Amino acid sequence: MRRERGVPRAGWEKTIEGQGLAYHRAAHPQGLSRPYWDESVHYVFSMAEVESLEEQVEELHAMCLRAAAHVVETGRFADFAIPGWAAEEVARSWERRDAHLYARFDLRYDGTGPAKLLEYNADTPTSLLESSVIQWFWLQDTHPGDDQWNSIHERLIDRWRALPLPPGPTHFAWTNMDETGEEAMTLAYLQETAEQAGLRTVAVAMEDIGWDELNRRFVDMDEQMIRSIFKLYPWEWMLGEPFGRHAVRHSTWIEPLWKALLSNKALLAVLWELYPGHPNLLPAYLDGPRDLESYIAKPLLGREGASMRVVTPALTQETPGSYGQEGYVFQGFEALPEFDGQRPVLGAWVIADEAAGLGIRETTGLITDDTSSFVPHRIELT
Repeated sequence: MRRERGVPRAGWEKTIEGQGLAYHRAAHPQGLSRPYWDESVHYVFSMAEVESLEEQVEELHAMCLRAAAHVVETGRFADFAIPGWAAEEVARSWERRDAHLYARFDLRYDGTGPAKLLEYNADTPTSLLESSVIQWFWLQDTHPGDDQWNSIHERLIDRWRALPLPPGPTHFAWTNMDETGEEAMTLAYLQETAEQAGLRTVAVAMEDIGWDELNRRFVDMDEQMIRSIFKLYPWEWMLGEPFGRHAVRHSTWIEPLWKALLSNKALLAVLWELYPGHPNLLPAYLDGPRDLESYIAKPLLGREGASMRVVTPALTQETPGSYGQEGYVFQGFEALPEFDGQRPVLGAWVIADEAAGLGIRETTGLITDDTSSFVPHRIELT
């Protein structure tokens, strides 16, 4: 694994916008000089590295599924801040093995040892379009003789074909709270893959979904029944809203309700309990940092690196945010590796239950937040 510099393609902004990355200008907070999509640099991997990472990702995913089973079997829903009224429905969703689509591991990896799990974005992961389409076309334009860890697009289409969905169109829901357009474009891309798989689809805003009390069903703006629906809207938000009590019992949701366990950072502590000392895990606890000299406190339901606190013998660093009311997990802290002053985090994609691709975000800080930039990668074949 190494970081290389290159010359951006002429007119790269219009190129990526034409390929769907319309939100790249708005993806960063204002005032940053570095663009969100940065093709002036990229990472290079060997095929052996990627094959090893694929194996590690699939093992981690299997471990996470076993951790979900453990939570359901032992009834540890309170550790995950699951409301008491919803716990039985989460368990039923798991026991039914409600079908799932995709997820993203965030990993620490420096090319010299096993990858370390930082968190699992298993409910509403983004940076998908960048990982799937945008960096693939970058590779074809700049290094056509090389390869890329990237079968995301094909696997998504195959997975849509395999999902046991009820008859009728599948709805795709975004939220009007999306200010950058990232969620809307991610949703549009996923909707396109579903259509390529032969599904009929309908787009709808979460805020426009109605509840038909008489017929006990969700409906869209045209009063059409919603039988199956993909959402980029977290389950923890849904469970905190009035219609959440209907949502857990009606319609086929993608991602399914049991994904609320895998997208919760309490999962990190359960994994460490079940697999203490595993080479792909960092120590993690729910009741405090215990004997950890260096640790990071992560809110169970935090997003975009907000409301985190890094504590080491040399420093304490916090990020702003309003998360944390539901509690924290305390995870052993290992700083991300440094390449030319930048710290990459590897986003390893899982489609269904198989490793599918890689996206990389960089930042200069210890915590990867909304100021990070996405950079492409390639597998060197020559």
